[in-house]
Amino acid sequence: MQQLQEIYQMKKKLKVLEEELLVTEMDEPTSVTSFSRKENKDVHDIIKNQVWSLSKQGIPVEQIAKQSSLSVTDVESILMEFAFKGKHD
Repeated sequence: MQQLQEIYQMKKKLKVLEEELLVTEMDEPTSVTSFSRKENKDVHDIIKNQVWSLSKQGIPVEQIAKQSSLSVTDVESILMEFAFKGKHD
């Protein structure tokens, strides 16, 4: 009986550690260039242009994200992509 309790406790601790490991891996940022390339492939060029246009109008990133139904991270990645390409005007 004691062995079963010990096994149960070990499994419980292992599950907690696995969950913590998954959360930690998801929280760690990937490199900016690989992340933005992966994320921005799914965003249509028209939306990218809209994001850039709103940014040029001085609209805050958070508001652009809400208007375009993108995450703040996606909007920032798009803006970095446009800045990197030299589309300042």
